[in-house]
Amino acid sequence: MCIWAIGEARWGWAIGAGAMAIVSHLIAPAAAPPRFGLDHEFPVDSPEFVGTVAGASGSPFIEGNTLQLLNNGDAFYPAMLAAIKRARHSITIEAYIYWSGDVGVRFAEALAERAKGGCSVKILLDAIGSASVGSEILHTLEAGGCQVAWYNPIRWYTLGRFNNRTHRKSLIVDGQVGFTGGAGIADHWRGNARGPDEWRDMQIRLEGPGVVPLQAGFAHNWQQTTGELITGDLFYPIIGTCGSLAVQTLLSSPETGASTVRTMYYLSIVCARKSIYIANPYFVPDPVAIETLIEAKQRGVDVRIMVSGVRNDNWLARHNSVRLFGRLLHAGIEIQEFNRTMLHHKTMVVDRRWVTVGTANFDNRSFAHNEESNVCCFDERLAEDLHDIFLDDLSGCERVTIERWRRRGVWVRTQELVAAFLQEQA
Repeated sequence: MCIWAIGEARWGWAIGAGAMAIVSHLIAPAAAPPRFGLDHEFPVDSPEFVGTVAGASGSPFIEGNTLQLLNNGDAFYPAMLAAIKRARHSITIEAYIYWSGDVGVRFAEALAERAKGGCSVKILLDAIGSASVGSEILHTLEAGGCQVAWYNPIRWYTLGRFNNRTHRKSLIVDGQVGFTGGAGIADHWRGNARGPDEWRDMQIRLEGPGVVPLQAGFAHNWQQTTGELITGDLFYPIIGTCGSLAVQTLLSSPETGASTVRTMYYLSIVCARKSIYIANPYFVPDPVAIETLIEAKQRGVDVRIMVSGVRNDNWLARHNSVRLFGRLLHAGIEIQEFNRTMLHHKTMVVDRRWVTVGTANFDNRSFAHNEESNVCCFDERLAEDLHDIFLDDLSGCERVTIERWRRRGVWVRTQELVAAFLQEQA
């Protein structure tokens, strides 16, 4: 249209169409879902699955770790602050959200204290997600000797990458203890999900050699941002066996052209034989994901999906999610909306054996635009814990029925129609 308008000397149309073409190019997904090969006959607990998910993602299983689930802010913030206090050599943080407030100040003071004590403290904040961190926190960090850098700030010469955000939430202490999951550093994650002011979320504490990929992900983005290569045993110590758990730590980035987290999710779904329990706030499945979930249900798998309901903080993701419920509900898939507060954790349990916890939402933004990280493992005890947590959370949910979905009003459907135009950004 732009070229035609130029030929016809219709300069207003030419400028408008040209601007729309540029924006469409900039927001286009950098990674696409697989179209073929999602028809495997081996189950999720088979050696074939292990080899496939490791090979397809390029992420091996690493032995010798311990992993602890930390449910809600009352559990994970004290554990994270305690780990910071015990740091002796280095602390690295990669965060999409670090906001002003009491929690942010507490972390800043703890980090500054360790930096003054001789620790190397490096903090990489997303330039969009953490824009409201505030001058008080930045002054505390910088005055204490912490290094703070901003991932992908918006500049005219970075417009081609403005959609690429680091959505990772990692805290790594001395190169051998790591925390990751859904939570950033902000006041609304405090508490125990008792009401709207206390978000529902989950972090994990990982100790052992499985932390190294999380550190590698931080190091890559830190070098890309600052030009500094972090080296030496302050950040990469020799780590002995800390436990008996083998973990797979996935780093997903649009730079690779394919999301390793999406690959893991889809392979897990097609290899499920008994159950798939997904808890994710922003559930906007693409056509491939919808088909794989429906096919799993048709072969007898118990498929349950828990999403953030009326407390959802993302209008675009919420309306795109509801718009896509129809085919899943028709297939008999159970969808639960968590309404007590904002549900924000990202977990999946398959066949009560295979577990993933991480930062990636089940949507195109996480799969195609963001830097993400997920930790996966086979562990029956951990799977049972997550399975039970999912069932406990049903007390805060309302089940979506096909009748209720059909009765949504004209205003809701109109918003869904508008949201559909920006589904790739959800």
